[in-house]
Amino acid sequence: MWFNPITEWFLKSPLHGIFSGDTMIMYYTGMESGEAHHLPVGYLRMNDTLLTVSYKRRTWWRDLRGGALVTIRLKGKEVFGTVEVVEDDLGVADELAAIIMGNPQAARMMRVKLDAKGQPEPESLKQAVKERVIVRTTLS
Repeated sequence: MWFNPITEWFLKSPLHGIFSGDTMIMYYTGMESGEAHHLPVGYLRMNDTLLTVSYKRRTWWRDLRGGALVTIRLKGKEVFGTVEVVEDDLGVADELAAIIMGNPQAARMMRVKLDAKGQPEPESLKQAVKERVIVRTTLS
């Protein structure tokens, strides 16, 4: 995407605080190509776990299947982690619900309606699950 280099520049600069509260740079190696890749991705932190949502149609997350090791630029520092890609519907639904509960604004971005109690409505959550995967990074 055209804005990725700009976002990365900010995340690597002393001005990283503008973006680093919910955006990080993930560095990883392609499974088949062996090539180094990096890209800025959004995240929600839950203790030592970072949750990232991606559309299934995107391809970057496929290189992370099977417990890939990654380096992350997180809040101005380099940290390391192990990735698990959550692709099954039940797992994605659980993680999306957790993300929405941690950041209700995420519901709007994912077009998930909330009920009167602020819980994701099952039908709209089900639709969001069909289109997404979760990249769960456990920090070392």
